Amino acid sequence: MNDKFFQDKGYIISTDKSFIDFDAVYNYLENESYWAKGITIERLKKAIDNSMCFGIYKDGKQAGFARVVTDKATFAYVCDVFVLDAHRGLGLSKWLMQTIREYPELKGLRRWSLATSDAHGLYQQFGFVPLSKPQNWMEVYTPYAQNQGDGK
Repeated sequence: MNDKFFQDKGYIISTDKSFIDFDAVYNYLENESYWAKGITIERLKKAIDNSMCFGIYKDGKQAGFARVVTDKATFAYVCDVFVLDAHRGLGLSKWLMQTIREYPELKGLRRWSLATSDAHGLYQQFGFVPLSKPQNWMEVYTPYAQNQGDGK
């Protein structure tokens, strides 16, 4: 991807959390995503605080977002990736994923993972494939417990 192309069009990607328009991110995740419906404001704030965040901005306004949960040494989990409707079709999601995969603090990790229901083609372009040994992976999945610990 050509960073200059997007910069010339007024887009930047930043990991500076002070740039994040929390309301825009929360509204997208709560109302438009299939994976985070029902997330509380408190839970999302905690998730952002404890993750590396990559925001796409145009003229200072949120255009896209992604979180990376990582120890910055061995593992990264990519999640909450989106580009707002008004900014789709420009290649921003590819630029975002390229930026994440090439980010200096994330270079040399042994394992990257993510989950998607509908964007396999995007992620395959950046080396993601189905689990090589799914029989080795386990999970505890408690979707209805997501609001525990939020003081509610």
